[in-house]
Amino acid sequence: MNHEEQKVETMEQVDPQPIEPTDVNSEVTAEQARIIELEAQLAAAQQGAVEERERAIRAVAEMENLRRRAAQDVEKAHKFALEKFAGELLPVLDNLERAIELADKESEALKPMIEGVELTLKSMQSSVAKFGLLALDPTNQPFDPNAHQAMSMIPSADVAPNTVIAVMQKGYELNGRVIRPAMVMVAKAVD
Repeated sequence: MNHEEQKVETMEQVDPQPIEPTDVNSEVTAEQARIIELEAQLAAAQQGAVEERERAIRAVAEMENLRRRAAQDVEKAHKFALEKFAGELLPVLDNLERAIELADKESEALKPMIEGVELTLKSMQSSVAKFGLLALDPTNQPFDPNAHQAMSMIPSADVAPNTVIAVMQKGYELNGRVIRPAMVMVAKAVD
């Protein structure tokens, strides 16, 4: 045998079984389908993770808002817990002021009593001021419907229209909130 015959014979012996194209395509197709399925599962899992993260962020924000609102409610409760009590003290303050205004200050016999009432009024005013109760005296200020109650309007050329010219009853505020508006007379333009 010569060398060429040996070569041909070796090639025939080594020649592997031919691969059918359908087998390769079916393996590739199955593998591709598995990859597509896994990618779809991954995308669904990622979308689920994003949704859960957003839900967690919303829950944390809602809890923070709830905590903040509760703190504000507690703060308001502390600030305005005395509102009813302060409202009950207002007539006492008014009566002490009226007693001083109407007292005969010329009478020597009444002077000690008037001084006692004045001291009581000052002591009461300073005590309630410590808790945030302050008198509103809007004389010569612009009329504010949130803090004043207009009892009458009087034509006046001396002051600008809508200016408070007299206070009939003092108003009071507790920690910045009006608990009783001041009863006032308001100037209007002269016809």
